[in-house]
Amino acid sequence: MGAPSSRAVALGAAFLLLLVALPSAFLYLTSSAAPSASRAALLNLKPFSARCPPAAAPPLRVFMYDLPPRFHVAMMAANGPNATAGLFPAWPPSAGGIRRQHSVEYWMMASLQDGGGGGGAGSGRRGAVRVRDPDAAEAFFVPFFSSLSFNVHGRNMTDPDTEADRLLQVELMEILWKSKYWQRSAGRDHVIPMHHPNAFRFLRNMVNASILIVADFGRYTKELASLRKDVVAPYVHVVGSFVDDDAPDPFEARHTLLFFRGRTVRKDEGKIRAKLAKILKGKDGVRFENSFATGDGIKISTEGMRSSKFCLHPAGDTPSSCRLFDAIVSHCVPVIVSSRIELPFEDEIDYSEFSLFFSVEEALRPDYLLNQLRQISKKKWVEMWLKLKNVSHHYEFQYPPRKGDAVNMIWRQVRHKIPAVNLAIHRNRRLKIPDWWG
Repeated sequence: MGAPSSRAVALGAAFLLLLVALPSAFLYLTSSAAPSASRAALLNLKPFSARCPPAAAPPLRVFMYDLPPRFHVAMMAANGPNATAGLFPAWPPSAGGIRRQHSVEYWMMASLQDGGGGGGAGSGRRGAVRVRDPDAAEAFFVPFFSSLSFNVHGRNMTDPDTEADRLLQVELMEILWKSKYWQRSAGRDHVIPMHHPNAFRFLRNMVNASILIVADFGRYTKELASLRKDVVAPYVHVVGSFVDDDAPDPFEARHTLLFFRGRTVRKDEGKIRAKLAKILKGKDGVRFENSFATGDGIKISTEGMRSSKFCLHPAGDTPSSCRLFDAIVSHCVPVIVSSRIELPFEDEIDYSEFSLFFSVEEALRPDYLLNQLRQISKKKWVEMWLKLKNVSHHYEFQYPPRKGDAVNMIWRQVRHKIPAVNLAIHRNRRLKIPDWWG
C-alpha cells in the first residue's frame, strides 16, 4: 500500500485534535454556565414525573368491618332522629362545634356506603371503593367513631360515663384480634380514624402499627404515630364555605388586616394565644376577640373571616385547630404561628403559596408580625387569594364525595402509605431477626 496522501494525514490530525478538544470544551461550557444558574432556578426544576403526570390510579380497594351500630352511627342518636335507621344517616345539622370538627370518621365511612362511591358509574373518580371480599382488599377500614365516642362519653375524662368509651375500645380490640386479616399484618393495613387528640386514648398502643387518621401529632408518642405511616387529615370546617367570593376588588373589599376570634386560654403550645392577645389587641387593622364555638359565635367568625385579608392561626391545645380550615374556605390568607404543625396533603399541596408562616419567637416580637403583613403587596395578596379559591374544594367533606374533595384526598393519602405497609408485611413474614440491620 502506498504512503498516505497529505490530505488524509491532515484529516486524521484534525480528527485527533477534535477528540482532545471535546472534553475540555464540554467542561468549559458546563463550568461557565453553572455560576449563571441561580440557586432558586435550580430549586424550581420539577422532576420528570411532575412534568409528565401518570394516569389516574384506580380507586383504593377497601374492606370495611361490619361493626354493630354502637361503634359508629348509634352515637349520633343524641344529635338527631333516625340515626340507626336502615339508610346511612345524614350528619345532623345540630351536631356542630367540636363534634363536627372531628367528624372525619363519619365522612370516611359514608364514602364507603353503597352510592357513596362504590363500584358504579363514576367510581374511577373516587379515592376508594368498598369491596365485600376481604381477600380482594388493599386496605381495611375500621368504622369506630373514636372521636365522637370521646365527645359523647364523658369529655372531662373523670366522668363515670367515660367508662363506656373504654369498653368500646376493649370490645373493638377483641374483634380485631380474632380477625385473620388483622393477624396476618399485625394491623398494618388497617385504617383507624383517631382525629380528636383524645380519641382512642385507652388502648392506643395496641393499634400503633395501623394507619391512623389524625389531626396532628401533638398528643402522640413517636412510637405511636408518624408521617411515615399515618395520614394528617383536615378538620371539618364549621363556618360556611364562601362560594360567591367574587368582589371586583377583593383586596379593598376586606377592610380588616388581621382577624382572630376564639378561646385564648389554652394548654401547652396554645398558651401563645394569651401572649398574642396582649401584643395585638387594639392595634390598627386588627380584630382580636375572645369567643366560644357557639351558633352566634360561628356567624360572627364567618363574617369576620370573609371581611379580613389575613386570619391568625396560633396553636391550640395541639399544634393545629379548625380555625385554619375555616380560614381556607373563607379565602382569608392564613397566618400560621406554630412550631410543630403538620398539614394535610402536603405532598400534593404547597401551603406557602397561600399561607404565611411565623415561628413563635417571631410572632411574639413586638410589631414584627403586623409589619410583615403590611409589607405584603396587593398583587401578592391577590395571588394568594386566588390560590385559596382554587384549593378550597380539597377541604370540603360531603356525601356522596366528589372528585378531589377532602374525603377522596384522605383516601389518596392512605394509598400512598400502602407500598410501605406491604414492604413491612412481606419482610416480617420471612425475617428470622426483625430489622437485623438496625
